[in-house]
Amino acid sequence: MATADTSSTAAAGGNRQLQTFPVLNDTEIARIARFGSVQHFPRGSRLFTAGEVGAGMFVLLKGVVSVTQRDGLGHVVPIVRQGPGEFLAEVGQLSGRPALVDGHAEEDVEALVLPPAQLRALLVAEADLGERITRALILRRVALIESGAAGPVLIGQPQSPDMARLENFLRRNGHPYHLVDADQDPDAAALLAQYGDHQLLAVCPNGSVLVNPSEDALALCLGMVDAAAHDELYDVAVVGAGPAGLATAVYAASEGLRVIVLDCRAFGGQAGASARIENYLGFPTGISGQALAGRAFVQAQKFGVEMLIPAKVASLDCARTNADGSLAIALADGRRISARTVVVASGARYRRPGVPRLHEFEGRGIWYWASAIEAKLCAQQEVALVGGGNSAGQAAVFLSHHAAKVNVLVRGPSLAASMSRYLIDRIEATPNISLQPHTELVRLHGDPDAGLTGATWRCHSTGAEHDCPARNIFLFVGAEPETDWLAGCGVAVDKHGFVQTGSDASAGFPARPATALETSVPGVFAVGDVRSGSVKRVGGAIGEGAAVVALIHQHLASHSAVA
Repeated sequence: MATADTSSTAAAGGNRQLQTFPVLNDTEIARIARFGSVQHFPRGSRLFTAGEVGAGMFVLLKGVVSVTQRDGLGHVVPIVRQGPGEFLAEVGQLSGRPALVDGHAEEDVEALVLPPAQLRALLVAEADLGERITRALILRRVALIESGAAGPVLIGQPQSPDMARLENFLRRNGHPYHLVDADQDPDAAALLAQYGDHQLLAVCPNGSVLVNPSEDALALCLGMVDAAAHDELYDVAVVGAGPAGLATAVYAASEGLRVIVLDCRAFGGQAGASARIENYLGFPTGISGQALAGRAFVQAQKFGVEMLIPAKVASLDCARTNADGSLAIALADGRRISARTVVVASGARYRRPGVPRLHEFEGRGIWYWASAIEAKLCAQQEVALVGGGNSAGQAAVFLSHHAAKVNVLVRGPSLAASMSRYLIDRIEATPNISLQPHTELVRLHGDPDAGLTGATWRCHSTGAEHDCPARNIFLFVGAEPETDWLAGCGVAVDKHGFVQTGSDASAGFPARPATALETSVPGVFAVGDVRSGSVKRVGGAIGEGAAVVALIHQHLASHSAVA
C-alpha cells in the first residue's frame, strides 16, 4: 500500500509539472505564430525583469532561458530553465502587469513574442491550446505564491499585526512574497535595527526599502498600481471586484463589450473572507471564496477586461455632459473613467458594533475576516467570533482547526434563522466550538503596545458577564453598503443605504419603469450585496452579475437607437 501511494503521489507531481511547463509541438507553435512576431535576443540579454512591465509571452524557438527570482536583498534563486517548444509567461502577462521574475538568455535566443492583447486573442481563438496555456499560467503563479520565490521581502515579526495586514493584502491580490522572521535571522534583525524602532520592513524587487508601509505604498512600489490614463470610452465600468462584479465582467466581456473593473483593495470582496463554501453549485467538496474569485479574475482578463486594482473610486458623475453622453467615474488620484453604463458592485462591509475602543484594536486583535494569516496568529489560543451568518459559520469551522477554542457569540437564541443547516451541523459536531446564544460583546481589554489582551461579553437572558483572554476577535455582524461614492449622482437608496433597483427605483423613470437591476439613474445598475433586497449569498451575487449583462445590452441598444 505504501508503494502504491508513493507512486500515485509521484505521478500526480509529475503530471502537475507537465501541466505547469508543457512543451509545444511544431503544429501548436504554428497555430500560435499568427498571433505574434519572431524576435532575437543575444546571449546574456534579459528578456524580462522583475518589477518591470514585460513584452508578453515568449515561445522559445531556439536557445535556452533561465528564469530566476531576485529579491531586494540581492539574493538570486533559480526557478527553471526553459528551451525550445516551451513558453515564458504567468498570469500577469494577460494584462501587462510587471514581471515577478527575471529571464536571462543563456545563449542566443529566437522567440515568438505575443503582447498581452495578442495572448488574450490566442486564448479565445484556440480553445484547446488556450486551455493548456491558461492552466500553465495559473499553476506558475500558484507555485510562486507557495514557494515565496518572487515579490517583496517582508522583514519583521510574523505575529505582528502590521505583518498580518501586509500579508493579507498581498494574498488577497494573489501576489507572492517572502517573509523573514527577524527573531530567527540575525542579518534581518541587523537590517531592521538600522531603521530604529520600526518593526517591519518591506524590500521591493528593485531594492527599495519601505518602513512599515501602507498598502497603497507597497502596491506602488511593486508596480501593482496602474497609472495609465484610461481615457477611452468603455461600454461597462464595474465598481467592485467581488463575485457579482467579476461575474458581470466575465459575461459582458465574453459577449464583446469593452469592460473595465475598479476596486480599492483586491479582487474577491467580502466573499474572499469565506474559508470554504460548500453549498456553491458544482463544487461538491467546497471552494474558498478567494479561490473562486481568483479563477474569475483570470477568466475576466482572458476576455480582455481591464483591471484597475487597487484604484479608489471617489465619485460618480451622472450629468452626462460629455460629448458622447457618457457617465464619468472620478478616481481619488484625479483620473476619470468614461463609460456608457456603470454597474455598482461595491458590496458591503461588516458592521462595526458599538463596542468601546473597537477602532483602537482593529488590525491588532480585531479582524473582519479569517484567513490562514489570521489563523496562525491564534494558534492554540482561545478566540471569539461574533455573528451568526454563513460567513461567520465558515470562519468558525476554519478557525477551529487552529485555535484551542472558538466562542461564537450570537444575539438570538440559535443559528437557525441566519445560517445554512450544513454549517449548523458542522458547528454542533466540532467539540472546540462553543455557541453562546443571547450574548453580546461589551468590552475590550488591552493597550496600544500589547494590543488586544481579552474581552468581556454579556448574556442578555441572565445578565451574567464573562471575561475571556481572547487576543483575537473576529467580527461578522451585519453589513453596511459601500455607497458613499454615489452621493452626488442621485442614485436612490433605501433607509439602510442599500441601492434600490427595479420597481423600487422607478421614480427616476417618468417614461418607463426601471429594469430589474437598474437603479433610479438610467444606465446605472446594481448587483450583489450592495443592492437592496439581494439575498447576500455568493451564488446570488454571481447570478445577478450574469443577469445584468442582458439589461446592459438592452440599454445600449435603446441608447444607440435614440442616437
